[in-house]
Amino acid sequence: MAGLTTPLRTAVLISGRGSNLAALIRATEAADFPAEIACVISSRPDAPGLGHGRDAEVAAVALDHTAFASRDAFDEAVQAELDRHEVDFICLAGFMRLFTAAFVTRWHNRMINIHPSLLPLYPGLHPQAQALEDRAAESGCTVHFVRHATDTGPIIAQARVAILPDDDADRLAARILAAEHLLYPLALRLVAEGRVAIAGETARVDGRGLVLPAGLSLADVRVGSDRQPAADAGFSSGTG
Repeated sequence: MAGLTTPLRTAVLISGRGSNLAALIRATEAADFPAEIACVISSRPDAPGLGHGRDAEVAAVALDHTAFASRDAFDEAVQAELDRHEVDFICLAGFMRLFTAAFVTRWHNRMINIHPSLLPLYPGLHPQAQALEDRAAESGCTVHFVRHATDTGPIIAQARVAILPDDDADRLAARILAAEHLLYPLALRLVAEGRVAIAGETARVDGRGLVLPAGLSLADVRVGSDRQPAADAGFSSGTG
């Protein structure tokens, strides 16, 4: 997607509160952000996140997955909305439905997801609890391109979050979520600027690693070959 001269028309797919959607909307409001939110699609009509789209005057569509006779039929309805809104790229943000292989193939390298663990560790449900059970020193979140197998695909960026002695799953999840709100807009920016290349099943950013130290904003991003040592929140990308 190198050399984009117009904003990348992006759909955000949700099923719940939509806090990552809200973070993406805030990011795209900047005049120099290289993507725009073309529509929001929810698999649940009661998802609170639909309100974020409406408040931002973004088309917000509810497709109740229980109203469809098959997964294929649901995917076709999603595709129809993507076509209607001339979408070029998809961000999954708490979207709790699995797509068919045909849908994933159609959007190959044009659909990304965020997951609250340092993939490939702890895919699937309850990753924070899994990290605590393993007595891991850190956890975090990952933005990756979507493949048909759950929580797999080339990794664009990861944010590492230290696990504290008094953490429980909820406290850890809250700190990881705060990191997600920085990481997801960053990853979308990198893709939309054409800075992410995929070779086989490995993603690279500008051919090297990227570091965003804790407490800094997107304006403070620097590209370099070294990873930041684990801290309360450390960011790296192109981990493959």
